[in-house]
Order: sequence, then structure tokens, then C-alpha cells
Amino acid sequence: MSNSVRIHSFPLSGHAHRAVLFASLAGIEHEVIDVDLAGGAHKSEAFLAMNPFGQVPVIEDGDVVVSDSNAILVYLARKFAPSYLPSDPVREAEVQKFLTLAAGEIAFGPAAARLITVFNAPFETEFTHRIAGVVLGKLDAHLEGREWLVGDAPTIADVAIYSYTAHAPEGGVSLEPYANVRRLLSNIEGLDGFVPMPRTEAGLYAA
Repeated sequence: MSNSVRIHSFPLSGHAHRAVLFASLAGIEHEVIDVDLAGGAHKSEAFLAMNPFGQVPVIEDGDVVVSDSNAILVYLARKFAPSYLPSDPVREAEVQKFLTLAAGEIAFGPAAARLITVFNAPFETEFTHRIAGVVLGKLDAHLEGREWLVGDAPTIADVAIYSYTAHAPEGGVSLEPYANVRRLLSNIEGLDGFVPMPRTEAGLYAA
């Protein structure tokens, strides 16, 4: 495995799952290294040398170290799977728009709602559910008549929004009203190489 990409991950992190999922979908040789967050491994000197923010995921590709889940998706796509990041400037801009959505409204909506129930995070449930409703509504409207977020094939945009959207119900956010979103999730789950993120029961894991 010496020539494989090393992905420092945590099984219940949607951000980390993005990196693992994409590496698997794109057929990138990789090794997943689980970081003991409960034991404080992400605050160790060795880990902070890779990512001073002390967060997963982090990847090592030879001497190259990349942190931030969306940055990792861009790096891996550019180097190993260019079909997942269009070279056309208009379509690339569309992909970047959804990476921003994943880092913004999805993070503050369905992802944060899940953090409340799964990790007892100190967020306001009403606020996170309101943001979740807005962003899921946007995605559902955009996906009307589309199979993928950008163009007619999967891109890293689809990967970026998948994990926390698929696991929104763990935060008490229903996906039932969003048929187009559910169709997109099914499309992603049907791709060769798909790997799921473990599902949890509310309150089972403490932060």
C-alpha cells in the first residue's frame, strides 16, 4: 500500500466520508486510517503537523498533504479522475458552486442538525432544520429533470453533497418531501465503488 493515497478519516464524519467515497468511486488506490478523535489523536503533534486545524480528513499522497474535504476532492479529481471535474469553465464553475453549498448551507443545515442528535453539539435545532429545508428545497428544484447536479455524469459536486444529505434523517430532517434529491442519492449509491457511511442512532455517540 506504499504507493496508495493515505486518508486520515473518522467513520462518522461526513467530511471524511466524502474523501473515502470519492477515492473508492474513482478507483484510486487508497488506505483509510481511522483517527481516534475521542482519544484526542487529532490534537497530537504528528496530526497537527499535517493539519494545524486538527480536523479530518487529511490525505497524504507521497510527500503531498492536503486537508479540507472539498480541497481533497479537487486535488484527487485533478490528479486521478479528471472526468469528475469538468475542464469547461462554465461547468467547473457550477461544480464549485455546489462545493460552496456543501461547505455552507449543507454544513449549517442537515450536517449541523445531525451533530445535535449524534454528537450532542450545542446548536439550535429549529435554526438547523430551517436551513436544511431551504437548501434541500434548492437542491430539489435544481434537480428537476436532471440525474446529476452538473451535466449528464457524476462529478465531485454530487460527492460533496452526498454524505450529510443522505444522513439528514439522523438529525431529524426528513427527505420525504424531496423526491429529486432522493433520486440523486440513489444514483450515487448505484455507482460502482460506492461505500456507505455508517448510520447511527440519535445520541448513541457523544462528542
